[in-house]
Amino acid sequence: MKKIIQLSILGILIASCGGGASGSVEDVISSKDLNTMRAKRTAMNQELKALEDQVKQLDSAISELDDNAKLPLVSTMQVEKQVFNHYLELQGDVMTDQNVLVYPEMAGTLYRVYVKEGQRVSKGQLLASIDDGGLSSQLAQLKTQQALAKTTFERQKRLWDQNIGSEIQYLQAKTQYEAQQSAVKQLESQVGKSSIRAPFSGIIDDIIKDQGTVVSPGPGSEVFRIVNLSDMYIEVEVPEAHLANVTPGKMVQVYFPVLGDSVTTKVRQTGNFINPGNRSFSVEIPVLNKDGKIKPNLTAIAKINDYTSDEAILIPQSVVSENALGEQYVYLTKENGSDTELVSKKTIIKLGKTQGDNVEVLSGLSAGDNIIVEGARSVRDNQLVKVQNSKG
Repeated sequence: MKKIIQLSILGILIASCGGGASGSVEDVISSKDLNTMRAKRTAMNQELKALEDQVKQLDSAISELDDNAKLPLVSTMQVEKQVFNHYLELQGDVMTDQNVLVYPEMAGTLYRVYVKEGQRVSKGQLLASIDDGGLSSQLAQLKTQQALAKTTFERQKRLWDQNIGSEIQYLQAKTQYEAQQSAVKQLESQVGKSSIRAPFSGIIDDIIKDQGTVVSPGPGSEVFRIVNLSDMYIEVEVPEAHLANVTPGKMVQVYFPVLGDSVTTKVRQTGNFINPGNRSFSVEIPVLNKDGKIKPNLTAIAKINDYTSDEAILIPQSVVSENALGEQYVYLTKENGSDTELVSKKTIIKLGKTQGDNVEVLSGLSAGDNIIVEGARSVRDNQLVKVQNSKG
């Protein structure tokens, strides 16, 4: 019926535009009068517009009366409350405080190296020794003199306790003994500097100076690099806007792109200083390194859980539209007396944080509401729609 009416109107339109009045158009053209031809064209355009408006009116009336009119096909999704974890994704580097260069404390020839590269050592273990230049012999002499001074002092003390001898003799023996003790301790400290020991337990990563090399304190005289890979952490810079949400104890998912591996840990420490250059603060995230694959300066992606809601309503970002006022909205479906034919209803919503393809709805939706998912961009408010399928 609709197609017959449209064809009839189209025939009338053709006839009015030249089909039944072709002679008149030819007469106007043959007159070669520009004003007359323009006037004829304007009149025909007006007639054409009037006929198009009438066609639209007929289409609208037919759509209302025709039960077989094609309705927009949509699919819906029922929203429910669920747990929502939002993660702040940042890039950082693996660090360790136990990655140091070991320097000699005295000048001399590197007499002997007792370890090899890759060897695991314990704190205080002897790594190398430096020729002390005869200090050990001097120490032995001082200890001999200290022993003599001790014996002299003890004998003088026994006599003084028996009121034998003068006080000055007792004090001289005591002073001599104490001076020898101080001299021995001082020389022992100097001799001790000839031994290079591990400052902490770890692995000898590099032996920089060979045995027999002359070394001395200061830059350029590094002997060993020792690293402890068991106490590793990731340092990231967090924007100050997240200061209230990123706190010690927050869960963190750490991913190492090079290794293709990830671990779950927690924030250990947050900085107390805001960097004025980039308005951020530092965060330390410890990571276990049982197999030793994680190395210092390795790039890591840290996802910090800065927000959690136990009863959040999540919807796909793709179904959210925005009006001219900057308000976000979605379309709900309301019952229309049919299981498959429903009415679309435009609803203004307020959005929260996003995670992946989903966004949290703070207001405007309730659990159990059905929102239009597929076909949301092609429907209007209060339009009759046909639900093709529904997701619970």
